[in-house]
Amino acid sequence: MQILKAGVLYFAFVFGVGFILGPIRVLGVAPRLGTRMAELLETPVMLVVIILAARWIVRRLAVPPTLSCRLGMGCIALIFMLVAEFTLVLWLRGLSFREYLAGRDPVAGTVYYLTLGVFAAMPLLVVRR
Repeated sequence: MQILKAGVLYFAFVFGVGFILGPIRVLGVAPRLGTRMAELLETPVMLVVIILAARWIVRRLAVPPTLSCRLGMGCIALIFMLVAEFTLVLWLRGLSFREYLAGRDPVAGTVYYLTLGVFAAMPLLVVRR
């Protein structure tokens, strides 16, 4: 139950920050610099958020430093993130799953999917003191 709670909290924190940054990226940065650049500029910010959130939640909830617990936390968060991405975001943008994938920039999309992998693995990578 602790791992589920940690994964949900990790997802909620990172998704919440991304949900706030999304309109800033789409409405403020993308019209000036383009969608690819806007998404690429958001990535380092989100990586910092991922690291800080994973570290804080692992410490706060005292998630054991075992592979199963930490990776479990990350995978639960990833599942919630993908469900949110493919339901809420697609619904808000009025896209089908196929349209969403076809519309992704190959460079920014690849970076985004790699970032999702880092998101899932980060609880395992942070050190609990």
